[in-house]
Amino acid sequence: MAYTTIDKPSDYFNTKLYTGNGNTDHAITGVGFQTDFFWGKKRSATGSNFLVNSISGVGKHLISDDTGAETTFAEGVKSFDSDGVTIGTAGDINDNSQTFVAWNWKAGTSVSGTTTGSGTGKAYSGSVSTTAGFSIIKYLGNGAAGHTIPHHLGAVPEWILVKQTIGGTENWFSYHVSLGNTKDIHLNQTNAGATADSWNDTTPTSSVFSISDQSAVNGDGNTHVAYCFAEKQGYSKFGSYAGNGNANGTFVYTGFRVGWVMIKRTNGSNGWYIYDSTRDPLNQNTKALLAAESDAEQDESGMDLLSNGFKLRNTDGSKNGSGNSYIYMAFAESPFVNSKGVPATAR
Repeated sequence: MAYTTIDKPSDYFNTKLYTGNGNTDHAITGVGFQTDFFWGKKRSATGSNFLVNSISGVGKHLISDDTGAETTFAEGVKSFDSDGVTIGTAGDINDNSQTFVAWNWKAGTSVSGTTTGSGTGKAYSGSVSTTAGFSIIKYLGNGAAGHTIPHHLGAVPEWILVKQTIGGTENWFSYHVSLGNTKDIHLNQTNAGATADSWNDTTPTSSVFSISDQSAVNGDGNTHVAYCFAEKQGYSKFGSYAGNGNANGTFVYTGFRVGWVMIKRTNGSNGWYIYDSTRDPLNQNTKALLAAESDAEQDESGMDLLSNGFKLRNTDGSKNGSGNSYIYMAFAESPFVNSKGVPATAR
């Protein structure tokens, strides 16, 4: 079996940097594919995390550092293009002369149907890439515990983000394989992971994920969006590590050169820290952004992004505190070994 089926990760995930122009439409190009999930963040000043997907469509956005419902904003993402997106004049993604980052994921194949499990089946639609292990599913809740949502990955998802988009203000609910099916953790908060029945105490399968009767994930008649990720060797990895409280910190093996990683302490209140090799291509990687906060980019002790994983280079309790537990979500810049068995160049 080949080590990886994705020799070029940028075919499915790509980071682009740009400077806002403030008063005209701005095409973010060079992505290499039509963006299906756009996550934009202002770097040089405060600004909310601006999340848009191709299933909800243009002019619709959510904010990961807020509980608000999906907002219609004509000057947000105005089109999903063959090589990226075009954005309008919204300050959080196109403020004049400010610097920004755009993280882009590709799904690409349309899916639709009726949900399963307990209660009345409801309509859903979405987009999926089984190759990259990523799907966006927009579904209606039915209010019944044991409602199951098809994700179309053909593999068990290890990270799922669910947000109610229409029906009220709710937290972002995150399932992570390392926390299991009896806990959740909120992307919009700094809180620790907590025991909850959001996932109906049921581990996702290769075809569906299960939800309880909680309104935030399954409000009857309310619309929700789910971002589902299954691990793909040489491309993506979702796991956990223990901090050691040492500047010669914990090493986490991913099996690829890390292009993007988000980490979150799970036994205490700290932020969701995001690092990538595009904003900071040299080690030590010190440029952090926060998913649950609107802060500008922070320059602080961080980590080395390596050819086969990442290594913490700080004693900060938010990332590497002794005895602390953390989850991570990582995507590749390049595989450690490609499909022909050739090792990647070491970083």
